[in-house]
Amino acid sequence: MLTIDSLSRSFGGVYAVRDVSLAVAEGETRAVIGPNGAGKSTLFNLISGHLTPESGTLRYGTQNLGHLAPHVRARLGIAIVFQGARLFRGMTALENVMVGAHARTRHGFVAGAFRLPRHRREEAEIRTEALAALDRVGLGGWADRAADVLPLGQQRALQVARALCARPRLLLLDEPASGLRATEREALARLIEDLRAEGLTMMLIEHDVAFVARLADRISVLDLGRHIAEGTPEEIRGDEAVIAAYLGQEAAG
Repeated sequence: MLTIDSLSRSFGGVYAVRDVSLAVAEGETRAVIGPNGAGKSTLFNLISGHLTPESGTLRYGTQNLGHLAPHVRARLGIAIVFQGARLFRGMTALENVMVGAHARTRHGFVAGAFRLPRHRREEAEIRTEALAALDRVGLGGWADRAADVLPLGQQRALQVARALCARPRLLLLDEPASGLRATEREALARLIEDLRAEGLTMMLIEHDVAFVARLADRISVLDLGRHIAEGTPEEIRGDEAVIAAYLGQEAAG
């Protein structure tokens, strides 16, 4: 699904991602872990197109992503849920989720401006899908609420629903459980497990090792921008380089 070869990106002469190479299989859930400043979010922004690499290549299936813009990558099926709640203020939860389908709409400005029948049909289809996505993340009863007044847990779930409305083939989740209460984290974990069972390819950044071990097929570990280890959750927990860089000595026991 995704092949990264010698990818690098620096800021002010300091490398955030340096010569990173990894491959994610179709249907796999890949976790990316590492200490703060390891380059995890930078890597996700390179994959989604919100940053451009200085060197290296990114291939999505047979497609060379090169310097394709984020909206082009979204059309190809790459969706990202950012760590911070990025919602459209002044819009309802339902309207926010409907925006997620924008990248795959077929009818343009003219059809929308004149409310042509084909545009109205497509809008009705998107509304139905958005309502289904809200139900899927447990927000079916929040559709008409203003998105920016929802509690943090619901805002995070709303972002996931918006990403799902784009019908992604590759879903990037940047610390989706950050700041959530225990019940909210459990609901999110069950949702990710459901998506995994359906065969959706996912990449997940998360600091909670237990959360990662529950959800990931394989884990990649970054430290100071470099890819230092990869393996199953069991293999990673016993990797000496990972213990030294991130998990701490207690994780070995």
